[in-house]
Amino acid sequence: MLAPAVHNPSQRPQPDSLWRAMAARSAHKLAPVSMGAPLARDLSVDVAVIGAGYSGLAAAYALQKRGVDCAVFDANPVGWGASGRNGGVVSSKFRLSFPLIDKLHGLDTAKRMHRLAHEGVRVVESFVDEFGLERAHFERTGSLRCAHTERAFAAIRAEADWVRTQLGDASMSVQSREEVTRETGSAGFVGGVLSADAGTILPLEYVCGIARGLTARGVPIYEATPIVEIARSLRGASGAVLRTPGGILHAKQVIVATNAYSDLTSATAAYQRELVPFRSAMIATARLPAELDARLMVQRRSYTETRRMMKWFRKVDGRMLFGGRDAFGKEGQATGFVALRRAMVALFPDLADVQIEYKWSGYVGMTFNALPHVGRSDDITTFCLGYNGAGVAMASLLGQHAAALALGDTPELALLGQQGLRPVPFHSLRAPGVRVVAAWYQFLDAVGA
Repeated sequence: MLAPAVHNPSQRPQPDSLWRAMAARSAHKLAPVSMGAPLARDLSVDVAVIGAGYSGLAAAYALQKRGVDCAVFDANPVGWGASGRNGGVVSSKFRLSFPLIDKLHGLDTAKRMHRLAHEGVRVVESFVDEFGLERAHFERTGSLRCAHTERAFAAIRAEADWVRTQLGDASMSVQSREEVTRETGSAGFVGGVLSADAGTILPLEYVCGIARGLTARGVPIYEATPIVEIARSLRGASGAVLRTPGGILHAKQVIVATNAYSDLTSATAAYQRELVPFRSAMIATARLPAELDARLMVQRRSYTETRRMMKWFRKVDGRMLFGGRDAFGKEGQATGFVALRRAMVALFPDLADVQIEYKWSGYVGMTFNALPHVGRSDDITTFCLGYNGAGVAMASLLGQHAAALALGDTPELALLGQQGLRPVPFHSLRAPGVRVVAAWYQFLDAVGA
């Protein structure tokens, strides 16, 4: 028996991010398209998609292209979660390196994973082109990984050589200490490796642009509509019955695309146990003085470190954007922002007197095996989650593969496919465990190990 309708238990304020400020400025020039009011009636669809981030919208796109009746539901506005808070890096990688995938699973699997990683970038490019997402400012300028020690530099050089010789991929190139210093404006690195098949994007404009495009094509997107309960259809009928505060939804198939925010309602909480949500925090400076703007990060790429507690940075809107993992604070708390500013100034001393104008954070869905997961949790439910900090491209790709699985297809997924849920062992201990691991990583980074 389904419980009676309840109020929205997951509605929270939207983060005051640079992305939201930039979107508000753009809205004055081009009126936004409404995504639609909350669901306020009973509804039947072939496929119900839970989550209006990259994964859910990509799934809806693939379904619509095949003429499947679908609708998207989110407890909050489009882009409220990680899709609207991330750093806007479009990358062709996984947390596991391709040489390590080869060592663990063989060269054929490494080649298949390599194809999937680069296919994710192609999907982002196709969305930008098909929906005319000029406001998202996608630039395929590459991503530079900056080595903080000679040992780290040797490791990423060896990886680049392996990718070139074993996978035939010449898109990774080594840069010397002098080249990295000249490009970044920081003397804190000993060298780097440039991945050319990568880029940057305005993440909130990207996700909202896809949503506008789908809405214009007739795909309903119901914001402020949490799915508060999911049950099987009664009396032997196939499909599911989903309860929302405003109506009952009947669907033949369900796609769960809630990732690190799966615990917003009990209906999707089981998927949270696939993950170790890790807080990611970001700061953005005031617009840089002209002299600094001309000297720092002159190629407009995204940049990452090789430290275990990695920091990443890029320039956008004439500002320095600096981010990193923060295992010791909760979303909305100030913990981590001071440490981020300290790390930023250590790398870029000229920023010591530049004001911080924006601070925000959110959760990254980390998995136990460091890879995204897409598969069926049962005969009527498909899921995709766990992008491990590289979700712009991979979520855009795997959402479409989730749609294919929901329709009974068998897409090429290599190591990403998963049958059934596999909860993280001792999931209830994840928070203290993350803090212990993060503290150890910070110690190793400090001693240069």
